[in-house]
Amino acid sequence: LAKVLKQATVYQNEEIVVINKPYGLPVHGGPGIKNCIADVLPILAKMLENMKAEPLHLCHRLDKETTGVMVLARSKEAAEKIRFLFKTRQVEKVYWAISLGDPDPAEGIVDIPIVEKEVRSHQSHYKMTLAPNYRLSPEDGKVVKIRKNRSAESAVTRYRLLASSSACSLLELQPITGVKHQLRVHLAYGLGCPILGDHKYSHWSKLAPQKLPEVTLKRLKLEQSKARHLPLHLHAYRLSLPLGERVDLVCKPPLFFQKTLKKLELDVAND
Repeated sequence: LAKVLKQATVYQNEEIVVINKPYGLPVHGGPGIKNCIADVLPILAKMLENMKAEPLHLCHRLDKETTGVMVLARSKEAAEKIRFLFKTRQVEKVYWAISLGDPDPAEGIVDIPIVEKEVRSHQSHYKMTLAPNYRLSPEDGKVVKIRKNRSAESAVTRYRLLASSSACSLLELQPITGVKHQLRVHLAYGLGCPILGDHKYSHWSKLAPQKLPEVTLKRLKLEQSKARHLPLHLHAYRLSLPLGERVDLVCKPPLFFQKTLKKLELDVAND
């Protein structure tokens, strides 16, 4: 695993090491987790520098299924500095996602708080969901303020449509806040455009594979019965860190993501 991460290194200087995080790899250990990034940081540091190198430090996290730009720090001081930049929202983050359907309008801001809730179905499970501050009154259609949910966290996402084809879209996403599963929830429940391969947030009450439009299945040469093997198409494309001057870090999407773009004919102008 350390070797894989060494090959995935896209940038390094005296303070940081940046990797293009592979798919399906958890950042932290936990029950039932065999391999994770945190475990190999001491070995990776030695591989990149020398045998005396101190272990690298985590500065932020990405979900297991998310790929892309991940910053590791060479020292505790650098790690604390970078964590502070993330916490105070000084880091610009740009993600790419392939979603089902087109968002309407084509660009905008989703500003809806998010809360974790238990889904009571034949098998109980937890999901993040929207906790809006307003709703439409059923009597007269007026906008009514709702009593705030105490455990809801404020969540803001900017989005922009880059391309659309085959009943799918390529979206550029900028999370302004960093709530768990924020991009997945805002796209699925806020815009009605779940991320391709997001089997968890494509429905509310059941644990079932994502249902795909005919045209999408055809383009992907996939049968609906095999849809559950489709990976989540969410990639941390760019990070911009204010370290003295701004350091712009860009990671190409993984091969499976690039192939899906081709199959769906989502042509993105290279900027």
